[in-house]
Amino acid sequence: MLTRAITGFIFILTIIAGVYFNSAISAALFSLIVLLGVEEFYSLVKKSKIIQPIKFWGTLTGLCLMIVLCLIFSGIIKPKIIFIPILMVFFMFLFELYRKKENPFINIAYTVLGMIYIVIPFAMLFHLGYYENNKFTDTYSFQIILGFFIMLWTNDTGAYLAGRFFGKHKLFERISPKKTWEGSVGGGLVTISCAYILSIFFTNLGLTNWIILAVLITIFGGLGDLVESMLKRSLNIKDSGNLLPGHGGILDRFDGLLLSAPFVYAYLYLIS
Repeated sequence: MLTRAITGFIFILTIIAGVYFNSAISAALFSLIVLLGVEEFYSLVKKSKIIQPIKFWGTLTGLCLMIVLCLIFSGIIKPKIIFIPILMVFFMFLFELYRKKENPFINIAYTVLGMIYIVIPFAMLFHLGYYENNKFTDTYSFQIILGFFIMLWTNDTGAYLAGRFFGKHKLFERISPKKTWEGSVGGGLVTISCAYILSIFFTNLGLTNWIILAVLITIFGGLGDLVESMLKRSLNIKDSGNLLPGHGGILDRFDGLLLSAPFVYAYLYLIS
C-alpha cells in the first residue's frame, strides 16, 4: 500500500508539473509516455505467441508521429511534414515481406493499432493545450489538459469509493467483475462536482462545457478501462506491465484517457 501511494504521488506530481509550465515540457512528457506505452503494447500482444508486431519500427514510427503532431499543433513546422510518419507506416508492409513471420497482416494490423490506440489520444490531448474560448489558438495553456487529468483521476477515485461502499449491481461482469453501476454513477457525480470547481479557476472553458467534458470522461473513461481489461483478458494477462510499482504499467494508468481523450477532443473541435 505504501509503495502504491508513493508511486501514485510521484506520478500525479510529474503529470501536473509536465503540463503546467510550457508546451515543450508537455510535449516531451507526452512523447515519453507514448514511447513507453507503444513499447508496452507491443510487448503485451507479443505474449500471445501468435502476434509478432514489428516492435522496433512501430515504436519508432509512433514516437515520430507524436513528435511531428506536437510540432504541427505548436505551429513550429508545416502540416505537410505529417507525410514522414505516414510513409514510415507503409514501410511496415515491406519489412513484413522479409521477416518471414506467420500471420503477416495480423502483425502489421497490431503494429498500426498500437499507434492508433496510444499516439492519437495523447496527440489530441496535447492539442487541447491550445484551445480557449471555443477555438484553437496559437498560445499554450495548461488549463484544459490539467482539468482533463483532474477529472479523470476524480472519476477513478469516486467510482472506486462508491463501488466499494454501495456497489451491488455489476456493470460488465464478463470483462471486469468488480465494477458496478453504483460505482460508475458515483464517479460521475463526483466528477461533475469537480467540473463545477474547475470552471471557477480554469476559465478557458465555461461551466456548461466543463460539465459536458465531465460526462464524456465519466462515460468513455470507464469504457476505456473496460477496453484495456478486454485486451488483457484476451491475452490472459493481469497487468499490462510493472513500470509503475503498485499500479501496473503505462496502459493500466492511462486506459481511461486512451478512449475519453478522442471524444473530448471531438466535442471541443465540433463546437469551435
